[in-house]
Amino acid sequence: MNEMFGRRQFFTQGSHLLGGAALSSLLLPTLARATGSSTTDDPPGPHFAPRAKRVIYLHMVGGPSQMDLFDYKPVMKDWFDKDLPESIRMGQRLTTMTSGQARFPIAPSKYEFKQFGECGMWMNSELLPWLSKKADDICWMRSLNTEAINHEPAITAMQTGNQVTGRPCLGSWASYGLGSMNEDLPTFVVLVAIPSNREQEQAISARLWSSGYLSGEHAGVSFRSKGDPILFINNPPGVPDALRKRSINGLNELNKMNFAELGDPETQTRIHQYEMAFRMQASVPELTDIASEPTSTYELYGEAAKQPGSFANTVLMARRLAERGVRFVQVYHNNWDHHSNVNGRMPSQCKDVDQPCYALLEDLKQRGMLDDTLVIWGGEFGRTIYSQGGLSDNNYGRDHHPRCFSMWMAGGGAKGGTIYGETDEFSYNIVRDPLHIRDFHATILKLLGFDHERFTYKFQGLDQKLTGVIPAKVIQELIS
Repeated sequence: MNEMFGRRQFFTQGSHLLGGAALSSLLLPTLARATGSSTTDDPPGPHFAPRAKRVIYLHMVGGPSQMDLFDYKPVMKDWFDKDLPESIRMGQRLTTMTSGQARFPIAPSKYEFKQFGECGMWMNSELLPWLSKKADDICWMRSLNTEAINHEPAITAMQTGNQVTGRPCLGSWASYGLGSMNEDLPTFVVLVAIPSNREQEQAISARLWSSGYLSGEHAGVSFRSKGDPILFINNPPGVPDALRKRSINGLNELNKMNFAELGDPETQTRIHQYEMAFRMQASVPELTDIASEPTSTYELYGEAAKQPGSFANTVLMARRLAERGVRFVQVYHNNWDHHSNVNGRMPSQCKDVDQPCYALLEDLKQRGMLDDTLVIWGGEFGRTIYSQGGLSDNNYGRDHHPRCFSMWMAGGGAKGGTIYGETDEFSYNIVRDPLHIRDFHATILKLLGFDHERFTYKFQGLDQKLTGVIPAKVIQELIS
């Protein structure tokens, strides 16, 4: 037919063609996966050989006080109860918890510090006697910084690269990029430890281990600290394995029919998760049977490792997960939000983590796993040198401080014995080698084998990245 369409006719009658073209472009990847002609579900794989095959990330929820742990400031003893100079604060944004204070009195750390290792790292020698033995195995970073000043956006930014919720977290990116090393356990597991002091805990939720716009299979699987590690992992009374398997097979057949009709890729995720759940019925009991550990394990981690939910118990479980091929283990330890009573809370917090962190590094080293297991320790921001509320010779509180804070990492290609970054004498501003969390994420991705600029996922027409759109750089000095 040689008929000419006008503009109105084209958009009226051609709308079906345009819609069909758009629909086919959306469905082609799904149809390809369904017919087995695509490897879209396969992990993209690293850009170069990974230094770290797995990660254990120990997040201290609340923001540990850097000047009470790793950022030694002896000059501050001469500044006790003097006001923080305006030339140091420079009009910095404050939280509502201290913005109304008439004064900002300096609170020097009450703890003793000593140098440890050949690297000469200054550390709190009173509260970290175990971890100090690992000074030369650890890569120390004292110049982390972020824009976020409150907990929810700060921890979200540290975990996902963005203060706004809904993005994939670091564990999900690792799962997406590298895939699974064990078909009987999740690729990404989350463990929440119970602190011995529960004076001021921050709320955390599954949003922190969400897969965001990635497939649901890359979300973290939360293991409970008490009772069954995963709800409904065991068969109900009177239901044998064979019947459970028949039920799962039946559900999966229905899901396959649903997928064939609608093409929703999350249906495929549901199928895989049902199948994994069945396999986990055999693998999880063996995993969580820590009574099978030898006496030497508890001599290393401490007796607290026998207590379900303790940090020591949780870190031991993290080692067992890593040993069995779990790609990423995220551990949360709460109650580091020291707005008050540092003297009453810091000792118990450090006692919770000191020996277990030493034990984890030593255990991984003895098993030949430390070289390719990256261990990360830190919070979402730091604390202020000035006191929040009352100040005495023996006690004080500290507000949130995003402009500088300390973290550490070990193994997995991190350069042990490195001390990176320097802050001013008030631990308030960075004076050398700033390390934004974007650069920190880029460096972690490099250790996992990824170029952070090329490690992307197409979503809403954009190439999404963990490091976002603001330029980030790999800190080569942190890599061995």
